[in-house]
Amino acid sequence: MPVFNRLLSAGLAGSLMGTAALAAPADDTVVVGLSADITTFDPAAISSRDNANIARHIFGTLYTIDGEGTETPDLAESYEVSEDGMAYTYTLREGLTCHDGEALTAEDAAYSFNRAADPENGFTGNTPGFIFSSIDFQSAEALDERRVQINLGQPNPIAFGLIDEVYIHCKDSYEAMSLDEASSNPVGSGQYRLADWTRGSEIVLEKVGDNANFEKIVWRIIPEASTRAAELIAGNVDIIANVSPDQMDAINAREGAQVIPIQGTRRMYVGFNLSDAMAQEPGGDAIQDPMVRRALQYAVDVPTICKQLLNFECERMTGIVNPPNANQSLEPYPYDPDMAEQMLDEAGWPRGDDGNRFSIRFQAGPGRYLNDASVVQAIAQYLGDVGLDVELDLMEWSSVYIPLIRERNAGPLYFIGSGGALWSPLYDMADLSAVDAGTNYTHWDDPRWFDRWADINAAETDEERRVIIDEMLEVFYEDGPWLHLYFQPDFYGVSDRIDWEPRPDEKIYLFGAEVTPS
Repeated sequence: MPVFNRLLSAGLAGSLMGTAALAAPADDTVVVGLSADITTFDPAAISSRDNANIARHIFGTLYTIDGEGTETPDLAESYEVSEDGMAYTYTLREGLTCHDGEALTAEDAAYSFNRAADPENGFTGNTPGFIFSSIDFQSAEALDERRVQINLGQPNPIAFGLIDEVYIHCKDSYEAMSLDEASSNPVGSGQYRLADWTRGSEIVLEKVGDNANFEKIVWRIIPEASTRAAELIAGNVDIIANVSPDQMDAINAREGAQVIPIQGTRRMYVGFNLSDAMAQEPGGDAIQDPMVRRALQYAVDVPTICKQLLNFECERMTGIVNPPNANQSLEPYPYDPDMAEQMLDEAGWPRGDDGNRFSIRFQAGPGRYLNDASVVQAIAQYLGDVGLDVELDLMEWSSVYIPLIRERNAGPLYFIGSGGALWSPLYDMADLSAVDAGTNYTHWDDPRWFDRWADINAAETDEERRVIIDEMLEVFYEDGPWLHLYFQPDFYGVSDRIDWEPRPDEKIYLFGAEVTPS
């Protein structure tokens, strides 16, 4: 046995010794081990996938949409779209109730949208920062007890799928709470309610609806990959996310659990923060030049990172859109450090006497993504090899790094992953739906991209829209604000006790999960 595997096995054995005393989950309980802590339960402030996975069990949505773009009714039973495409009217199911016992009506649904959009609340979560900027949300209004109308500023061909992501909550309870109180006391409309939240440790949900199998869901925060693996092997958790590549063989070699791989849709990239403020930072002026950004594409050997650090073969991204919907004429940037050096010279950033071209800060919050600490260190080394003096700034994910990301103040270089989808290229592109969109962490403002959104919305056919999309993606490829990396593969450790299938979009939904029949 190689030394590496002996050390791995010893580490797992040590972890198992510390976890064996914990009780295995009861038959009516499923336990999930997450790599990163969560920050809030305010439905309008949630922005991370781990946070959203838990919240979706607490809050219902009007409809749900699967990875293929198929819609299913949730709190609503039907909807209609106006002829001009600017009003979506949903009819709620009869007999809905909030977790506070009050009837859930169209007024609550409208309030859920309008509260998130209220600038006085200052929300920066997925709903206001991504969904509303993407669909040009204007207002929501209750037409009667069961019908709520969502008003847009312009037609949008994927508005239906984005509206499906807004969490519905209950007006009376939220109007009675401060924003601080709302962040830790969710009053939802979904199948589970929050029973207990021990910050940094675990979240316990209790079933209150009829459309779920387990009476209790326990989400445990387990930052260390080896500890998550040991907990799974010991039978203390049923599902773990972000299985580290060096833990896979150990899990599969034991009885009672297995690693399930799936190609994910999360787009991993290094962002170039192009704000005026960042331009005053060391290196921030250099990356304002598209030629410098293009040069750095050649500097990083992405396939080697995938193979050696993530344990999978990958094809590098060509941009912001997942492969089935990408511009098929674009080829991934090859690893060519000589080309990178030549272009940096031509851009006016030659090596100095110390061998450096310019200094730049590279920020990341390790622990959230697959082997991310090793990935960012490798990227920093590759950039250093072509003459950048990289200051790698690693910080705690949930309380330090994520606030910087939400405020669009990370950088000048930053490492992040953005959730994607396979059902429409426009969903992936909507990260950059407007210059001031909450998910435009780069502050990129190229009119060749942003002015074309009006053309997309005005297109009358899918074919006409596809031409515009490809032209936009070519601009993003050549002069965009991302250093293209890879679509993250997802590795889930799953106990044989549980019958559950992972999704490619990282949504851990447990409504249909059940104990494996004996």
